[in-house]
Amino acid sequence: MTESANELGTEKISKLIIKQAGPATIGILVMSLNMIVDTIFVGQWIGVLAIAAITVVLPIAFLISSIGMGIGIGGSSIISRALGAGNSSKAFLTFGNQVFLTVILAITFVIIGNFFSVPILNLFGAKGAILPIASEYFKVIIYGVPFLAFAMMGNPVIRAEGKPKFAMYAMMVPAVLNVVLDVVFIKFFNWGIWGAGLATSFSYMSCGLYILYFFLSSKSELKIIPKNFKLNPKIVREIVELGGVSIVRQGAISVLMIVLNYSLFKYGGEISISVYGVINRVMMFAYSPVMGVSQGFLPVAGFNIGAKKNDRVKETIKKSVLFGTLLGTIIFIGILMFKVEIIRIFTDDVTLLENTPNAMLIVFLATPIVTMQLVGSAYFQAAGKSLPALFLTLLKQGIFLIPLAYILPKYYGVEGVWWSFPIADIFSTLITIIVLKREVDKNLK
Repeated sequence: MTESANELGTEKISKLIIKQAGPATIGILVMSLNMIVDTIFVGQWIGVLAIAAITVVLPIAFLISSIGMGIGIGGSSIISRALGAGNSSKAFLTFGNQVFLTVILAITFVIIGNFFSVPILNLFGAKGAILPIASEYFKVIIYGVPFLAFAMMGNPVIRAEGKPKFAMYAMMVPAVLNVVLDVVFIKFFNWGIWGAGLATSFSYMSCGLYILYFFLSSKSELKIIPKNFKLNPKIVREIVELGGVSIVRQGAISVLMIVLNYSLFKYGGEISISVYGVINRVMMFAYSPVMGVSQGFLPVAGFNIGAKKNDRVKETIKKSVLFGTLLGTIIFIGILMFKVEIIRIFTDDVTLLENTPNAMLIVFLATPIVTMQLVGSAYFQAAGKSLPALFLTLLKQGIFLIPLAYILPKYYGVEGVWWSFPIADIFSTLITIIVLKREVDKNLK
């Protein structure tokens, strides 16, 4: 076992969370900033409808790449527990199975996406004037998605090795490249939405290639060994059970986007989809610290669960929730104070400036409590308990938000879409608290 991995079972919990969550947060922040800058450039240099097009297309790309993320998170849970138990051979075999599964499945879904691009875009809300712009963007970024899927698989594995800084670098590389290429392709070459898509696709490729470099280098304990590509049914089943949680989460998000875009287009037209496009980018960036805490929680909890150190597991839960709640409160205060200024970064369009600030404030109302949901689901993933992890993962997007986003607009119009977010957060958090408390009282005495 490496010294980095061993620290997960001995170092002070608060220090470990900061050490793991810090790079994860920075990585997610930079990746989110990448999407925000992309949206700013598109909004300022192409137009409002281009924001709507990106809002429609990106969930499709992330749905495909979530296969890699699910395989990565599911496998990293096995790897963390294997390293905690001193079983390095199982960790190596798991990693080999992850690589093979990710490559085969990602390529398969990209082929499907190419053949059925128009029906898929229509399903995700590319209606009216949005469709031709979305189609042009989609046909470019689809080729970068397999690289993104590989990167999403490798990132949690790198953290499971106890090397969060390299995971952070992997997310920073494409973000910086995308910003540079956006300026070159959109501003100077005047390639419009096609140029934006090309920049995004190249950034995905750079991310995947950096992850590949890491695993081929001496920096990684885990190696890409062809003999480990032979699928082990037991390991594959465990990867699918645990990683399926993340895949289903992204699937629920994709269904949510279909419902949201349907409701937004029906009750507010193309402009409402653009409003949500801006809000969604702000959410990605603002929630990065909270998501970083939950990402940092996974390897620490997983290792100590494998090592049967229950007191350290309980402390990891408490400290992660505390840190995340504090960060969530700070985020909400920032949104409350600077909501108009934030929107002006994206666009000078009068209609967007009139409609977006209050909508964004409503969407962010429950931000201080969202960490509880993320940590609750992450705990069960770290513990290898797929069913409760799946249930808690589906609570917000699947069980509450999708029905609310469909039903409330029937009575309250577009306003109903915005209010569905904090209502879903409140109910999801309450149920997560109940489920996690029962688990702790029963199995972490």
